[in-house]
Amino acid sequence: MADICTDLAAHGLAAWNLEYRRTGGGGGWPETFADVAAGTDALAELDLPLDLERVVAVGHSAGGHLAFWIAARPTLPRDVPGAAPRIHVRAAVSQAGVLDLRLASQLTPSDEPTRDLLGDPERRAEIYELASPRERLPLGIPQLVLHGDRDDVVSRRIAERYATAAQGAGDPCELVVLRRTGHMEHVDPSSEAWRIAREWLVRYASDARN
Repeated sequence: MADICTDLAAHGLAAWNLEYRRTGGGGGWPETFADVAAGTDALAELDLPLDLERVVAVGHSAGGHLAFWIAARPTLPRDVPGAAPRIHVRAAVSQAGVLDLRLASQLTPSDEPTRDLLGDPERRAEIYELASPRERLPLGIPQLVLHGDRDDVVSRRIAERYATAAQGAGDPCELVVLRRTGHMEHVDPSSEAWRIAREWLVRYASDARN
C-alpha cells in the first residue's frame, strides 16, 4: 500500500499505513485485530497537526476487511479487544475486501485463509460475529465497496451480499463493480480502480471538515 499512501499524500491527505500480524506469523483472533486497533489509536499520540475528526479508512483484500472492522469498533462489546476506540473512522472504502467472513469461509479460494485466521465458523461462531464487518452492521458511516468483475481471489458475491446487508441496515453503502478489473489493480495508483477510491476518500475527508 506504500504507493497508494504516496498518492493520497500528493492529493492532500496524511496517510497512515498499518501492518499487522498475519496467519502463520502470530496472527488470528485477537492478535491481528488488536494490532490494527492499536495502530489506529496511535494516531491520537502523534504530535502532528492532524484533524482526527476527519479520519477515513481504505484497505485492499484482507486489508479491506480490517479497514471496515476498524470502522465497526464502536459496535463492539466493551470487554472485546478493539472496543472503545480513541479514533473514529468517518468513512471507509473496501477494495476487493473480505467483508462477510462467514460467506468467505464457504467460498473457494477465500475459505482456507479465512479459516486459518479465525477457525471453523460453526465452532467459533462468536468470534466470527465479532470479527466480520457483515455481523457488525450497521456501521453508521458512508461506505464504498469496490470489486472487480474479473476478481478470482475474492468472490464478488461477498461484496454484493455485504452491500445489500449494509443498505438493509440503513447504512449509506455504495457498491461499484469495476469492469475488466481483477484483484490487484486496486493498489496501482495509476489505475481507474484507485482513482475512484481516492476521489471518494478525498471528498469524504473534506466533507467531514464542515
